[in-house]
Amino acid sequence: MSDRLGDLPVAVLGAGPVGLAAAAHLHSRGLPFTVLEAGDGPAAAVAQWGHVRLFSPWRYNVDQAAARMLRDAGWVEPDPEILPTGAQLVTEYLQPLADLPALKPNIRYRSRVTAVTRLDVDRLRSAGREGAPILIRLGSGEDLLARAVVDATGTWATPNVLGASGIPAHGEADAAAFIEHALPDVLGVDRDRFAGRHTLVVGAGHSAANTLLALADLATRVDGTKVGWAIRAGSPARSYGGESADALPARGALGTRLREHVEAGRIELVTGFSVHRLVPTSDGRVEVSDGTRTLAVHRIVSATGFRPDHSISTELRLDLDPILGSTRALAPLIDPNQHSCGTVPPHGVDELAHPEPGYYAIGVKSYGRAPTFLMATGYEQARSVVAALAGDWTAARDVQLDLPETGVCNSNPIVDDDTAGAGGCCGTPTADAAPVSSPRGLATGISGGLIAAPLPLVEVSAAPGTEPAGGCCAG
Repeated sequence: MSDRLGDLPVAVLGAGPVGLAAAAHLHSRGLPFTVLEAGDGPAAAVAQWGHVRLFSPWRYNVDQAAARMLRDAGWVEPDPEILPTGAQLVTEYLQPLADLPALKPNIRYRSRVTAVTRLDVDRLRSAGREGAPILIRLGSGEDLLARAVVDATGTWATPNVLGASGIPAHGEADAAAFIEHALPDVLGVDRDRFAGRHTLVVGAGHSAANTLLALADLATRVDGTKVGWAIRAGSPARSYGGESADALPARGALGTRLREHVEAGRIELVTGFSVHRLVPTSDGRVEVSDGTRTLAVHRIVSATGFRPDHSISTELRLDLDPILGSTRALAPLIDPNQHSCGTVPPHGVDELAHPEPGYYAIGVKSYGRAPTFLMATGYEQARSVVAALAGDWTAARDVQLDLPETGVCNSNPIVDDDTAGAGGCCGTPTADAAPVSSPRGLATGISGGLIAAPLPLVEVSAAPGTEPAGGCCAG
């Protein structure tokens, strides 16, 4: 490393769970760092879905370097088998972590990054590139210099559009007032927007399923509340899961519950529906059309997934997979056409590296559009990348995870239960699912995916003639 870079800090973009984990590892390695967070406090994105309960228990949602720092400061660790809500994740773990004297002075809030480049070196120029500091421009116009950048900004702020072709549907911008982000608090602060109204949920993943169940619950309490569900697939089997064939009956019970709502008419399912056009009407509704059929509703919940925003780094030399938007090396390991959360192999700094020296995207952003991201894997990414920045390549390439082999990639709720339950992905392994260790780790087991209430799971094959069950983070 040149002397020009040696005294500069590592810049961590984002103070969410994975960004703060990177900060903890940087501190443990004695490396100077600055965390830049656009929000007013740590984990601003997590706070937006604070009403939602994670389906993985505390023991999988706490980074180990962070936990060591917190314990040294007298932190009382939550029950490792309890499943926290997003709000609890912030108040009981991430806020105390961000407030530690070793981290707090190095975290800057309300610091939105608008560009990352090389000082006096654009993307075209090669001479002197590697030795030039990384320049980070903030929305305020301030420029900062760094020796490296760990981008943990996530994808929450860049949801996919409703349009089925990957671009906004005709009229989508004009209908923005009718469209909700994924995971609204249907039974809480957002209740008045849905009570007594007709809502259409678009999407087939767990965000959609959780919202549908909350809306169905609301419909039993408030007259006039109607629930629609539109999916592109010809069958909802992926969302229903294994049902009676599920190796864990409780998971099957959720699929059965969702199916029963549909069959009873409490949720009106429309299959093979691709959103092409939205048109607001004079009676306060919006018409949603696939070119053949038209649905008139009051609200639309867009649960169509998320995508990474690489616009801040257009002057860096990134090797992005043309399909997923992850690194090219990582793409075949996370391709949702080939993998669920339970089959993504372990990976670290080598798979996350770009041709641009010193720039790494970690966490959910590293996966691009793939919905197979695991929170525990994000923590291991942070550990591996920081070890490499410290020059400890042996540790960087020793990717280690020790997680139950089975039962990780679907999340179905048990209402009013915040414990992990017996066996499967979110609790202790079942007798048939002992923990498995591997020299390169086992990147299965616990996802950062969200549900309204928890359930441990195991993965099962779909019955012949049906679609496979949805993955943990499918959108």
